[in-house]
Amino acid sequence: MDQQELVARFSTLTTAHLADACIRAGVPVRCAPAGTNAVVSGGRLVGRVCPARHAGSVDVFLEAFETAGPGDVLVVDNGGRRDESCVGDLVVLEAQAAGMAGVVIWGLHRDTADIREIGLPVFSLGSLPTGPQRLDPRPGDALERAALGEWVTGRDDLIAGDDDGVLLLPAAHAEELFGLAETIRDTERRQAELIRAGVSLRSQVRFADYLEQRRETPSLSFRDHLRAVGGAIEE
Repeated sequence: MDQQELVARFSTLTTAHLADACIRAGVPVRCAPAGTNAVVSGGRLVGRVCPARHAGSVDVFLEAFETAGPGDVLVVDNGGRRDESCVGDLVVLEAQAAGMAGVVIWGLHRDTADIREIGLPVFSLGSLPTGPQRLDPRPGDALERAALGEWVTGRDDLIAGDDDGVLLLPAAHAEELFGLAETIRDTERRQAELIRAGVSLRSQVRFADYLEQRRETPSLSFRDHLRAVGGAIEE
């Protein structure tokens, strides 16, 4: 799937659809830590991961831009630190000039007003006025992998972000996951339309039948029942 198709298909989906698709496909659901939010509400991005591990200097970002492809997303690993910001307006502006789709930071940003004016989607844990006051040894693999909370990512992954947060996806499974997400989206839309038309969600998913079957088979999960009746509430 090329970048143009990726953007077009994500434009009608949410990260929630894709997360549910991962569950259905048996792929680990890899979310960035809760609180990883867009600097501008409503911001969305999707693209290939371009990793960079921050050690106190922006040079690692500038080097990452040298090898980034159009539509890549700079994924900055600053260890989730909340005592310094690691990305400011100049890095975001340079990322935009390099043709990148956005920036995701496991850490903090600054220059919020300027970043909003630039318009490139940026996701972070929040903002802080001060930049780094340190310069640590740079890891040898600083441009090969980056952590987002408990997950380690690299160029074999795609990354998507919206108002619900940020999600990592294995690029090798992109076609399958997007196809499943689109099916889930369509099912949920039909269910929502029926609720608005007066048909309760309980009746749509035959909830009374589920309760009856569970009395006979206590091990029956609601998720198993949903799969049987074609519901899409949980995945």
